Amino acid sequence: MDVGERLQAIRKLKGLSQRELAKRAGVTNSTISMIEKNSVSPSISSLRKVLSGIPMSMVEFFSVELETAGTTQIVYKADELIDISDGAVTMKLVGKSHPNRAIAFLNEVYPPGADTGVEMLTHDGEETGILLEGQLELVVGNETFILEAGDSYYFESTRPHRFRNPFDKPARLISAATPSNF
Repeated sequence: MDVGERLQAIRKLKGLSQRELAKRAGVTNSTISMIEKNSVSPSISSLRKVLSGIPMSMVEFFSVELETAGTTQIVYKADELIDISDGAVTMKLVGKSHPNRAIAFLNEVYPPGADTGVEMLTHDGEETGILLEGQLELVVGNETFILEAGDSYYFESTRPHRFRNPFDKPARLISAATPSNF
């Protein structure tokens, strides 16, 4: 594997865009692009500077085993999902290590009395989901909806929204949002 291919594989493995790596390394985006395309052969000092943005030593760069490391994980076992919530709600993210992930795909559990907070949420993108178990209150703008198991939703995330479980049984929700901000 040549330097350009290796750099691209490691950059993607680390979940970095060309622009992000360039910014971290203090070089131009076109420098990263030209190295990866093998349009230029970087000097040792230039390569060392680029690798400082990962961060990675020259020895690691040339010795890391990419055949297994370069493959992207496809299946995530239940115990590999990472809980990204910070409250009573459990939000397990699928594909946390996937490079350049564009979707936040979540398995959420709202215990009785739990909610996403008093403040309404807003962000760029879209949200969708389906309630698998229990009941859940969804507020979007000035509208309040009560979701039952099997009900689904889809809305622009720029609209103020929140989720709440005022009921006596846990609610389990599978949701997806773009862009992935986790």
